[in-house]
Amino acid sequence: MEIKHKSNSTKGVFFIEKDGFVGAEMSYSKAGESLIIINHTEVKENFKGIGLGLLLVESAVKYAREHEIKIMPLCPFAAAMFKKHAEFKDVLK
Repeated sequence: MEIKHKSNSTKGVFFIEKDGFVGAEMSYSKAGESLIIINHTEVKENFKGIGLGLLLVESAVKYAREHEIKIMPLCPFAAAMFKKHAEFKDVLK
């Protein structure tokens, strides 16, 4: 499944779409030029249990590394993934 990303000057979203239906999404707010704040992650019922939430977090981490920014995971799911995966700590605020 392809992870898509949309953003504007103040916010953004990573999402997974299949047949025109958004099955999972993770939204964030921008806090200046060097920080994004993950505020919500949602996986629809039909898509739960196959690791899509983690894929979204991994996409945000990749984005942060490419743009040399940090992530503050306020979303409980994203925060749990940062605690569980030590390899994400380089982008953690």
